[in-house]
Amino acid sequence: MTLALISSTLEPVTTKSPTSANVIGQNVVPTHTFATAPPLDLLLVPGGLGTRGSNPVIEEVISYIRNTYPQLGYLITVCTGAGLAARAGVLDGKRATTNKMAWAETTGLGVKVDWVPRARWVVDGNVWSSSGVSAGIDVTLAWIGEVYGSEVARDISDSMEYARHEDPSHDPFANLHGL
Repeated sequence: MTLALISSTLEPVTTKSPTSANVIGQNVVPTHTFATAPPLDLLLVPGGLGTRGSNPVIEEVISYIRNTYPQLGYLITVCTGAGLAARAGVLDGKRATTNKMAWAETTGLGVKVDWVPRARWVVDGNVWSSSGVSAGIDVTLAWIGEVYGSEVARDISDSMEYARHEDPSHDPFANLHGL
């Protein structure tokens, strides 16, 4: 597996939220731009505060998702990354889920999506979507199990010392947020 970190430029991308008082953040250095990205088997779209609102970079991300999706083997969205995929139109007519704390905001971005409120992750064809951030680990391990075998997924989980949830309907946060 070859990892490509894709952004609008090769400049470092901060993980620090522009709207948070928190000053802790890290920089991620892209390996490719949207224009130079290699062909992908899988596109993983993360969530976070940077996925919300409207700005030129978000619009570029949405365009990249829309244009790349037809060539993908798989699309995985984590947390509010589902909102970007919804805005790109690639979730239209598909079942998907997203972060429960941001449910109303994110689901409003895709009125043609069949949003599933009680799910840790959802699979619809080649699209895999997870609810919150930690559910992103579970959906990724489930995808690895599907593509590379359950033993590989188990070995990865064990090496991380991660007690994974293997039931996609395990979602205690739906009740917590009144869904």
